[in-house]
Amino acid sequence: MGLSLTLPFIGGLTEMVDVDEPLAFSQVFHKSFIEVNEEGTEAAAVTAMMLEGGGCSMNVEKEIDFVADHPFLFLVKDETAGAVLFMGTLLNPLAV
Repeated sequence: MGLSLTLPFIGGLTEMVDVDEPLAFSQVFHKSFIEVNEEGTEAAAVTAMMLEGGGCSMNVEKEIDFVADHPFLFLVKDETAGAVLFMGTLLNPLAV
């Protein structure tokens, strides 16, 4: 667990759903994608979580249109939690 995410994996998540058996996440997968081209920018993220004895998934995808013809820094931020989800720079848009 490289991100020190231990709480979801220790079990006892039965208050989340109406079941009698103990639940815990066995795996969490996350994939992200950002593409910048002459038509704009597209960003997407997908997160899937597997419960022991069952499954649960959450898909998040949002497209953002943005055109830049100069170097820039970008952040995609969760406004509720204040967490930075993506961060990057593009120093020479003409080289992409």
